[in-house]
Amino acid sequence: MARADEGGISFWIPGFFGSLAAVPQQAPGWSVTSIYYHTSVSAGGDVARAREITLGRIPANLNVNVNASVNANVNLGLVAGTYTFATPVLGGQASATLLATYGSNSTSLAGSLVGTVTGPGGGVLPFSRFDSIDSSIIAFGDLIPQFALRWNAGVHNYMTYITGDIPVGAYQSTRLANIGLGHGAIDAGGGYTYFNPQTGHEFSGVLGFTYNFINTATQYQSGVDMHFDWGASQFLTKQWQVGLVGYAYQELGCDSGSGDRVGCFRSRVLGVGPQVGYIFPVGDMQGYLNLKAYGEFANENRPAGWNVWLTFNLQPAAATPTTPSRPRFTK
Repeated sequence: MARADEGGISFWIPGFFGSLAAVPQQAPGWSVTSIYYHTSVSAGGDVARAREITLGRIPANLNVNVNASVNANVNLGLVAGTYTFATPVLGGQASATLLATYGSNSTSLAGSLVGTVTGPGGGVLPFSRFDSIDSSIIAFGDLIPQFALRWNAGVHNYMTYITGDIPVGAYQSTRLANIGLGHGAIDAGGGYTYFNPQTGHEFSGVLGFTYNFINTATQYQSGVDMHFDWGASQFLTKQWQVGLVGYAYQELGCDSGSGDRVGCFRSRVLGVGPQVGYIFPVGDMQGYLNLKAYGEFANENRPAGWNVWLTFNLQPAAATPTTPSRPRFTK
């Protein structure tokens, strides 16, 4: 959907799940979630070299050391429509979601390439070059369908999901900045939420794995990814929520394909930060506003920086229980 990992780019955006992830919807029917996502990241020579290879700017006969950096600023608007079914599936609440993306990506790469190039006769010649690339795009991203099941047992909530990437967004293998991923993917996992309305304590964790299909434009296939999103919060009142969020992202499998010239290139990044949430009525619906931010660290073969999520969810409110009328007796 945005950020293993061809040039340090993956299907899964770490931080997508957070607090209350496994809690069922209050009522069946349609709900809508809108997200504003901003990330500012940078990376050094490992990612810069991979991006140069992907763009075709480092020929196969070139043995080169790259002293360069990549910087990116991404602003995305995500809208997800969800239908929650009234009929239970396997004893749980089923929901189907389709998420669409529109936004901007501004990426730059600058640095020097120093090495040797092998000629047609086998001779080796010194090589040096300075690259400076600026790339920007505003466009639609890929479509993301998702199916989920959620179960509630008192303060314990469980969920499982399957999702994937339909690569219809703006993508060119020779362009530094893209909104689309360029290949399909399937992602599945499960999660748990502890939520006690009496004390206001809440903790959620969702673990998932991504299988990436080959990018036919580059003949590059990213390895299997593992990602874990978590959130811990305290409801100060029935409306206000504060806490922490975090994620761990690790590529488990090596990249492959005839277009892979960077080796295994496993990606990794960790993130943690604060969050605040607010629940409020919107007519006969219920609104939920959440703001969370992450600072990233311990990255490897992947850009790192910071990102912010502003999420607004609108869903049907729980039905108000009605008091049964007293029986009437007539003689």
